[in-house]
Amino acid sequence: MLILTRRMNEKIFIGDNIVVAVLGIENNRVKLGLDAPKEVSILREEVVAGKNKAANDITGIDKDSQSA
Repeated sequence: MLILTRRMNEKIFIGDNIVVAVLGIENNRVKLGLDAPKEVSILREEVVAGKNKAANDITGIDKDSQSA
């Protein structure tokens, strides 16, 4: 994992076509702007976790209780 520090209005470029910009910092929250081609999926962690939970509920699989 790459860890970077950015200030307001600074940007991070990922490859040739993805830009992450710091739009605001307030209290303990950072507002990010993401510019990427529409074929690139951008999902929040809670959305992905919700999808995984819904899939596990349907299949009856609980990832946390599985042994490796």
